[in-house]
Amino acid sequence: SLTGSPVTLKILQNWVPRVSHYFDKEHYTYLGHQIVIQESIEHFGAVVWPGALALSQYLESNQEQFNLKDKKVLEIGAGTGLLSIVACILGAHVTATDLPDVLENLSYNISRNTQNSNMHKPEVRKLVWGEGLNEDFPVSTYHYDFILATDVVYHHAALDPLLATMVYFCKPGTVLLWANKFRFSTDYEFLEKVCNIFNTTILAEFPESNVKLLKATVREN
Repeated sequence: SLTGSPVTLKILQNWVPRVSHYFDKEHYTYLGHQIVIQESIEHFGAVVWPGALALSQYLESNQEQFNLKDKKVLEIGAGTGLLSIVACILGAHVTATDLPDVLENLSYNISRNTQNSNMHKPEVRKLVWGEGLNEDFPVSTYHYDFILATDVVYHHAALDPLLATMVYFCKPGTVLLWANKFRFSTDYEFLEKVCNIFNTTILAEFPESNVKLLKATVREN
């Protein structure tokens, strides 16, 4: 079930990309850092979607509630890497994951924006939802404080593997932060499944972009 009263938030001005000479580069500012993101129209994962903007802004504005400093953070479906970069700036040990054909652009963006020596060096890894989880991320070795996911739910056939991946990585003490633009009935069906499995709270809603931000944790027996 959903608990708590969500906060209604407006799109902040720093979400709006600065005009750039490069049609494929977008400029953002978070925590005083200018972040330059290279996008590509050739793949869904190479575009900055509204959920990533929403969660990036929320983490920037709620550092006391969600302190990422020195925490282990896994982003699933990292796309262009914007959110992972923001998590790095906030001091987290970040592992950014996505499908193999997205990793080159993801690695490029993360590398160029996290060269500051004060940041923990992030890791970029392949993760196909629901496949090879025990082999690639064995439970005995990998435990994450936060799982981040943005706009991972849309009109695709991998929703069941996605849910299985969320369940796999969410251990007692792990916080899943999921921001998503809700477009289709299947999005709400997925939300209902998440609510049935996890303790789920809507943290914020962004009416202008139809984005909901949710926090989910493992239910204690």
